[in-house]
Amino acid sequence: MIKMEEKTMAGTEKPVAEPKVKLETKPKTGPEPKPKGKEEIKGKIAAILIRSTIHVRHDMKMTLRLLNLYNQHNCVILDSSKINLGMLKKVKDFTTFGPVSDETIKLLEKKNKIKDKTFKLSPPRGGFERKGIKMPYKLGGVLGPRDNMDALIKKMI
Repeated sequence: MIKMEEKTMAGTEKPVAEPKVKLETKPKTGPEPKPKGKEEIKGKIAAILIRSTIHVRHDMKMTLRLLNLYNQHNCVILDSSKINLGMLKKVKDFTTFGPVSDETIKLLEKKNKIKDKTFKLSPPRGGFERKGIKMPYKLGGVLGPRDNMDALIKKMI
């Protein structure tokens, strides 16, 4: 009787070939340099819902709910983590956001507080920027990331 192990044919096994190119690993000496043009926001971030959420995709509405932005002109103070920045970049066509100073946070705390770190603001005195609420901040509008949130918040308090 022939055993199962003896049934394999001799010479059918191929020798394992070594790779043609050897990969060399470099020891890490420190953090890699960050690409230019992508600056991190440090400290606290203020985000304000500018446009209405009517006729908005479901995933965008869920992201706005996770950020505690339910109504127009609501302001939220967030930590600058990768998760928060990713969510803000997703809803950049409905919100404006940027770094905020401690002085402005103290002014907001005196204002109407809805929930923890969520504030109700009025429309800005003197109106929004020249091109309105449908254009990004870089093109003269309001939406998206900006350098100075303090000036807009002080107009809205």
